[in-house]
Amino acid sequence: MRGLYCPGLSARSYASIAGANDRICVAAVGVNARGGAVANTFAGRRGCEVSHVCDVDSRALSRCRGILADKQGFSPRIEKDFRKVLLDKDVDAVMIATPDHWHVPASIMSMQAGKHVYCEKPASYAPREGELLIEAVRKYDRVYEIGLQRRSWTNVLEGIQAIRDGVVGNIHFGRGWYTNNRPSIGFGKEVPNPEWLDWDLWQGPSPHVPYKDNYVHYNWHWFYRWGGGEATNNGTHMVDILRWGMELDYPTSVNSMGGRYYYQDDQETPDTQVINLSFPGGKMISYEGRSCNPMTSDSNSVGVMFFGDKGSILITGSNGYQIFDLNNQIVRKKYSDIPIDPRNKVNPSEGLDALHVDNFLNAIRGTAKVNCSAEDGHKSTLLMQLGMISHRVGHNLNINPQNGHVLSDRKAMKLWSCEYAPGYEVKI
Repeated sequence: MRGLYCPGLSARSYASIAGANDRICVAAVGVNARGGAVANTFAGRRGCEVSHVCDVDSRALSRCRGILADKQGFSPRIEKDFRKVLLDKDVDAVMIATPDHWHVPASIMSMQAGKHVYCEKPASYAPREGELLIEAVRKYDRVYEIGLQRRSWTNVLEGIQAIRDGVVGNIHFGRGWYTNNRPSIGFGKEVPNPEWLDWDLWQGPSPHVPYKDNYVHYNWHWFYRWGGGEATNNGTHMVDILRWGMELDYPTSVNSMGGRYYYQDDQETPDTQVINLSFPGGKMISYEGRSCNPMTSDSNSVGVMFFGDKGSILITGSNGYQIFDLNNQIVRKKYSDIPIDPRNKVNPSEGLDALHVDNFLNAIRGTAKVNCSAEDGHKSTLLMQLGMISHRVGHNLNINPQNGHVLSDRKAMKLWSCEYAPGYEVKI
């Protein structure tokens, strides 16, 4: 926030904005689908301009630029390679909504360039990256927020406060779930990458492979090379609420059961999975992911339930909560009047996500602390990463509750970090 002219904004338009000297210029990196929605949210916030949009997909660039031009009254600059934008001193912050394997490399590059960062979940592609991310935030002293947006949702906050107030007593077990009805991704064919896509730059830090026609844009989540399946994709949101509400850090043991059952295709990650985690003090949480069966649980497609010795509390996927006594009777409930579709993979909750974006912008202004720090984002992401590691190695993991590291398991620790393409190695 430098009080400088935001690129692409005419002098006349700039002069008409009250408090222009306090405006925050943001570069949006990764603006297809979900990223475009988040960029649009930033563009609508008080005292914020999206000055640049960056993407390796020329169609996404054009589409997002047009939407933001209509919203802001000027056309943001477009750039395929976000690293060029980092040289622009007018850019105060970077919003990152790329595939997972870019999250930490792009975040660290941005902070090294002096930018604040808002990054969509998960915090990292691999556990070691999460540790490096925390080191980088501390070293470069930048405002950094993870897009676990429910930490800013009003009724979720109220539900968590009820837990803090002891309304349901001591909680020993929490359960989270995510359901959907995703179709098969089929069997991909190796073909030339589309003319609208820079495939090499899309892969970036990940060791490069030939393009297949079922990778981009969303299906990359289901390949271990780039993603962690539904667990790190949507499970992270649910487990974050559980960890937050139960005030948990690192587990003592993790196990996963499940597999790819519904279709025979290229998907590597489970479509049906249960991850169980034990913590010090007799605490447990369980995550259930069902990608190919949309049957709800407790009338919610996604959600979490805390079970206490005085009652239970359900936090729904729609910014609501219900408190039950030990006779299973509802004693308190509250829901949002803002429409939410938890299964919408692009923009399930723009009105509420704006609260999280505002929190980030206010942290830059020095009037707030981020609601989801790199440390919190890493811990919640790590729980799902450990679940996926357990799934891949096929056995229970014993964990050091001081730092989350896997104990005495060379096979599992091979998945703790990741290999980088030449020239993309992460350095603090």
